[in-house]
Amino acid sequence: MSQFLTEWKRTHTCGELRRDAVGQTVVLMGWVQNHRDHGGCIFVDLRDRYGITQVKFDPAVAKAAHDDADRVRSEWVLAVRGVVADRGENANPNLETGGIEVEATELEIFNAAETPPFAIVDRLDTNENLRLQYRYLDLRRRPLQQNLILRSEVARITREYLSEQRFLELETPILTKSTPEGARDYLVPSRVHPGEFYALPQSPQIFKQIFMVAGYDRYFQICRCFRDEDLRADRQPEFTQIDIEMSFIGPDDIFQLIDGLVTRLWKRCKGVDIGGIPRLGYAEAMDRFGIDRPDMRFGLELVDVGAIVARSEFKVFTQVVANGGIVKALNAKGGGELSRAEIDKLGDIATRYGAKGMAWVKIRTDGWQGPAAKFFSAEVQEALTAACDLEPGDLLCFVADTFTVANAALAHLRLAVGEKLGLIDPDALSFVWVTDFPLFEEVSEGGRYFSKHHPFTAPSPEDLPLMETDPARVRSVAYDLVLNGNELGGGSIRIHDQAVQRKVFELLGMGREEAEAKFGFLLEALSFGTPPHGGIALGLDRVVMLLTGAESIRDVIAFPKTQKATDLMCNAPSPVANEQLRELHIATRLPAREPS
Repeated sequence: MSQFLTEWKRTHTCGELRRDAVGQTVVLMGWVQNHRDHGGCIFVDLRDRYGITQVKFDPAVAKAAHDDADRVRSEWVLAVRGVVADRGENANPNLETGGIEVEATELEIFNAAETPPFAIVDRLDTNENLRLQYRYLDLRRRPLQQNLILRSEVARITREYLSEQRFLELETPILTKSTPEGARDYLVPSRVHPGEFYALPQSPQIFKQIFMVAGYDRYFQICRCFRDEDLRADRQPEFTQIDIEMSFIGPDDIFQLIDGLVTRLWKRCKGVDIGGIPRLGYAEAMDRFGIDRPDMRFGLELVDVGAIVARSEFKVFTQVVANGGIVKALNAKGGGELSRAEIDKLGDIATRYGAKGMAWVKIRTDGWQGPAAKFFSAEVQEALTAACDLEPGDLLCFVADTFTVANAALAHLRLAVGEKLGLIDPDALSFVWVTDFPLFEEVSEGGRYFSKHHPFTAPSPEDLPLMETDPARVRSVAYDLVLNGNELGGGSIRIHDQAVQRKVFELLGMGREEAEAKFGFLLEALSFGTPPHGGIALGLDRVVMLLTGAESIRDVIAFPKTQKATDLMCNAPSPVANEQLRELHIATRLPAREPS
């Protein structure tokens, strides 16, 4: 180690040298990417996060260094001193440093590596669990390095932009109070308060509102959040938010601020001008696309045909309409060429999302074909043709069910058809603000309401009277930012009136005593002069995933968990010693194992 500190000092990175450095004596340090013996000279590609430089070991120049180089293998860690030389006609156009090489005069081997369980290369066909087990090796690969470098740049640009807008970067607690916010909390037992627990924050929601009460009118934080929920490709138990809150503002202020942020991010990181971001009401989004995060890169919009098919002889349709359900159709333009097997696979998608089935007809020049065609009279066919813009060669798909099921089934069917027919441009960017969400989810059997977003979302001012008479119809001042069918973030104007907040808690089935126990400090704060305020949280992981084109947020997080919420590298979660449990006054009771 002392030799390293006194005799070796890196002068350049492995991605830095160009022809203007020819003749300079340099010191490079890094990992061996490749090792080649050409029957005299040995060539080593030396790699660090900045790039790769070819190093030439010539026995006629430095025999000792050449002999040592003969021993090195992939992933060994080296220091090389040598002279930069022009590669002339042997330049490698695939490397940024390909015009030069370093003719080594000295070599220091810092660390000899075992043979890695997979190659450290850009394109890798290796089981993801193996990659996660050896994450420190996986992170050496250039695609992941580029993802994390861009992630760092996104965070830097965000801080720069918000600081320009006079925001303060403020921190909120990690150990906090367990409150119902949608998902299960991760709980942390308290040693000094036996039987009591902290919770890891699902978001800083309440605390950022407290900042507004305290007069810090522009807050942001790039913060860690924790939710104990079922995982998927774009979800992790711990994730990062760009968290923002502002006082004395309305939704337009949020839209303007975030439009500016994402415009800067896509311009700086991708060189793309995204233009203006349109707005779409929740009701219209559900009507046209069946989902509140629509992918608007292509058409294939849904059409409510309930009034038309109610005049048909198709009893399945007429009964659904009579029972208050809906019948919607999707015109798969040009889909009439799909085979019966391909159409059946589309039907499987509909049933996967709760539908009892999918009816369909093919539009031919000689008439309509398919199982449902016989139920439609000429009059109904004419009306469907006009409503759905039907032409010969089209495939018309129907789902009849409740509002929720029919929309969910057709929304996912629409995406599948768009991909199947090649209608989705992978390079297109379609941002949209979705606004005017319902304040509450559907009513449960017991008559209790559930928050569509969270219980601190403000109701639309014009709908306040409905809080007493028809809460299900109350709209909220909430908004989501969507890109290509992915929710980048969401937020709302918050409730700043204590009486309205108490009423929302009441409609959520929370009595006064329970509300005080869970949110008493917030309710009290609202009584001490709370300004109108609102905010938004963007998912940093998801933003980076979409900027990089990664298939999963696991590829833009340094140390992600698996879909079973485990860390394969350090084997977490894991048992702890009984002594630790006793200190926390905790006893474990494991579920009984099922007989094998």
